[in-house]
Amino acid sequence: MQTGADAERRRTFVIAALVLFLCGAAFLIDALSELGEGIHAMTELVTVALLWGGAAITVAGYFRTLRRNAAVERQLDAVRGAFQAVLDRHFDEWSLTPSERDVALLSIKGLSIPQIAALRNTREGTIKAQNAAVYRKAGVSGRAELLSLFIEEIASGLSPGDSRA
Repeated sequence: MQTGADAERRRTFVIAALVLFLCGAAFLIDALSELGEGIHAMTELVTVALLWGGAAITVAGYFRTLRRNAAVERQLDAVRGAFQAVLDRHFDEWSLTPSERDVALLSIKGLSIPQIAALRNTREGTIKAQNAAVYRKAGVSGRAELLSLFIEEIASGLSPGDSRA
């Protein structure tokens, strides 16, 4: 997925490459007009060839980087999907209520109890009680252990349908 900033960077790069090409073309025309002058003209022709060669290598590298970034984005999307599937599976296994699911997810995302309470428009004591229920149902002692449970499962390469040993 291409963002506005990505599109702007791509547009800027294409414009810069075009300007570089046009400068090289002007340089080439100048060199061709001086062909009869010997070594100076030959030096300009070699310089133009090197300039265009460097530009071609740069453009190829840029597009290779764009392809690599797109592949990494696809992998990240797959991991996000796998992580969400693992979350959903465990939340179902633990029979979390919808409120407990929301609180658990916000907690896993790193929000503090006051932040979660403000987002959910409830008291901090309610969030603490819901967190305690999540930790009890999950068999963990706190947020770090809850998060590590999911990270370990994703890192171990288990697919969302596999059961834990």
